[in-house]
Amino acid sequence: MQLNTRRFGGGEPVLILHGLLGSGRNWQAISKALASDVEVFAIDLRNHGGSPWSDEMTYPAMAGDILRLLDDFGIGQATLVGHSMGGKVAMCAALAYPDRIRRLGVVDIAPVAYDHGHGFQAYLETMLSLDLASMSRRGDVEAGLAATIPEAPIRAFLAQNSSPGEAGLVWRSNLRVLLDGLPAITGWPEPVAGAVYEGPTLFLRGGASGYVRDSAMGEIRHLFPDSDLETIDGVGHWVHAEAPRATIEALRRLLARD
Repeated sequence: MQLNTRRFGGGEPVLILHGLLGSGRNWQAISKALASDVEVFAIDLRNHGGSPWSDEMTYPAMAGDILRLLDDFGIGQATLVGHSMGGKVAMCAALAYPDRIRRLGVVDIAPVAYDHGHGFQAYLETMLSLDLASMSRRGDVEAGLAATIPEAPIRAFLAQNSSPGEAGLVWRSNLRVLLDGLPAITGWPEPVAGAVYEGPTLFLRGGASGYVRDSAMGEIRHLFPDSDLETIDGVGHWVHAEAPRATIEALRRLLARD
């Protein structure tokens, strides 16, 4: 599968992987900031953005997509940075193909299964209930989401998954497959026995998020022994959106590690 990719800057390659219902565009400002020192590949993962759709939505499959992208671009080693679902993709890729990953940055997610996918389930079900063909702009989508999703920033984020079609709007993301695959997305596949990624690793969490709890640190240290944990106080799950400057600074510290 050939993933849709936006490239910024030049030099050492850094791949950025977005979260569920996001796209590489969500990281554009941070990509441009980092591109003064490195070449950033802002990627749309499968079933998202401009990338192809597939009925398979598992972390091993998505990690395989990253390996193929590295091969397609002739990249021997790259730094991977991933948020939420993209962070799990990055971790799986690092554990499966450690010799191809120079450094690893994981934003507000841990290598554990989560039991709170109900929020995204409600988002996906609401999105699927909308008659997009009768809508002509994203403001219409946001208005349609308002009945069940009161938070304006979340409605705006979800509406970014719509784009013009032949008649009205269409969803750019494969919502039905994402909904059906939610147990796998919120879960965590059992790594291959003995799998460890020993490269420089950063876990960056939001202090107000709750996604990366102290109780997960044992598993983090086991799978990623050369890992640092940084916390941005007062920030929720969308760390890069709520604290872009602090996120950029943390990633630059990661990129300085060898």
